[in-house]
Amino acid sequence: MSTLDRARCRLTAHPLAWDAALAAAVLVCMVVGSFAGPHGENGVSWGVRRPDLLALVLMAAGAGALVFRRRVPRTVLGVTGAVSLVECLTGDPRAPVAMSAVVALFTVAAATDRPTTWRLGLPTMTVLTGAAMIAGPLPWYAQENLALFAWTGMAAAGGDAVRSRRAFVHAIRERAERAERTREEEARRRVAEERLRIARDLHDVVAHHIALVNVQAGVAAHVMDRRPDQAKEALAHVREAGRSALEELRATVGLLRQSGDPEAPTEPAPGLHRLDELVATFRNAGLPVEVARTDRGAPLPAAVDLAAYRVIQEALTNVHKHAGGEGKAEVSVVRVGPNVEITVLDDGAGAGDGPTAGGGHGLLGMRERVTALDGTLTTGPRYGGGFRVHAILPVKTRTRASGEPV
Repeated sequence: MSTLDRARCRLTAHPLAWDAALAAAVLVCMVVGSFAGPHGENGVSWGVRRPDLLALVLMAAGAGALVFRRRVPRTVLGVTGAVSLVECLTGDPRAPVAMSAVVALFTVAAATDRPTTWRLGLPTMTVLTGAAMIAGPLPWYAQENLALFAWTGMAAAGGDAVRSRRAFVHAIRERAERAERTREEEARRRVAEERLRIARDLHDVVAHHIALVNVQAGVAAHVMDRRPDQAKEALAHVREAGRSALEELRATVGLLRQSGDPEAPTEPAPGLHRLDELVATFRNAGLPVEVARTDRGAPLPAAVDLAAYRVIQEALTNVHKHAGGEGKAEVSVVRVGPNVEITVLDDGAGAGDGPTAGGGHGLLGMRERVTALDGTLTTGPRYGGGFRVHAILPVKTRTRASGEPV
């Protein structure tokens, strides 16, 4: 940063000091101009003249008022206009007191709006120029009178242009800041939604498979000594459940990879096409499950297909954990018009209050999945015991501009 830039920054940080410096500079210019006469002895030439005491007082008053031009611009314009009017009527020879009014008019135009500039600037131009032409010591057609009209007009136009540019720059900066805030909020929202979606997937995968592993491990430990063959079968189911859990975890965590990372998962997301495989894992774990489907295997959108699979998976996992050893489950998938309805029922002795009593995130995750697709989820105890999970998922979901379901 140069010395001039540092000085400008310092003055900008102290506006009163800047205005005082400007007032001093204007005073110097007016005093110097008052000693220079445009008409010398040999016609149009420059000579030296001596201003009278009243002109010096008026110049000092006009320059002193400019110190407060930012705080009270209209008052400063009135003061400088008054001293300029007095000088126009009495000054002989003429002194450039009107320079202070020009600066004050520029400040008013830059600090206010255009109607105010017209309302104050036009009378200032008219009164000063008219007084100088009609009652001044010089002829009405003197160039000083025309110059007074030109300088006040240019001050008003220049101040209005500066105000318009400041407003334009401020609008551009505000629009850019608002766009930046919107992008940041959108990015945070997308990150939160993605974290929530991954958390739901991880919960569904871990809760389902760990529950199966826990049951099968308990069976293996119970029959290890008396029936080794059944214990081996239970351990095989444990191994299969662990392998399935690792595969689904690998696919889920793989979503966090960057686009250029190697070994990105290419396996399709689970859906209702894997319903038989899912039900088989619960049957192997000792939970009788009956399945009824009337959707005829019709293809569903990926988001709806995944949500239906996860709802059934989480519901059966809750049945397996809470319904007790005597419970059984019924799963139905029905296509009704534009919707697909998923129902999971059980008649376990402890299912009526089990899934909600643990304070887990299973039901909450199911509800979030269904709600994200504009569907509805109904859960609650059944009359006579057991639990019911009923989800209605619209086949056609609204999408965002990016193509993600909402």
